Amino acid sequence: MARDDWVFDGGRRAIATERIYAMATELIVRDGLDAFNVDALAARTHCSRATIYRYVGGKKDIRDAVLARTAARIVETVRTSVEGRTGPERVLPAIEVAVAEIRSDPAGQLFLDSAQGGRGWTWLTASPAVAELATELTGLAVDDARAAQWIVRLVLSLLFWPDTDPYAEHLMLQRFVAPAFAESGGSQSSG
Repeated sequence: MARDDWVFDGGRRAIATERIYAMATELIVRDGLDAFNVDALAARTHCSRATIYRYVGGKKDIRDAVLARTAARIVETVRTSVEGRTGPERVLPAIEVAVAEIRSDPAGQLFLDSAQGGRGWTWLTASPAVAELATELTGLAVDDARAAQWIVRLVLSLLFWPDTDPYAEHLMLQRFVAPAFAESGGSQSSG
């Protein structure tokens, strides 16, 4: 008996998983995190709830994976934009590109929504994974956890309280953030 089902097409679990996550992202962006449910996802992907659970888990697992995938896209964009830079020449673009990507990516708002939701802000500002990304992307010294947390808080403040003039926002970062990472000032790694 031949199967005409995308889940089993080629027998590739990765294809099925990608398709489920892509559709979940679409539903979450369209309807929001709180409205997302596995029944709607199963209907959109033309498979059963059991297939969804078997391939990607439940609602929380799916939402976490969508957030992680969004973060990975944003991180890769930032990583590319700061490659080979150090000090303020790395930190400022890292912050500005991260903020711009989160603001422009429809799924980027998921970060903010998830922080405002039941988990609160503590998980985001205290997350070792988020601090590690801030450390890597800005070129901070690995042992400077406070600076990494400060960068996370700075990005959040720009997201929630943006200046109405993007150039004024840039000037503010140059004036107040860049000096903290100048050669004679704040902690930074050499690469």
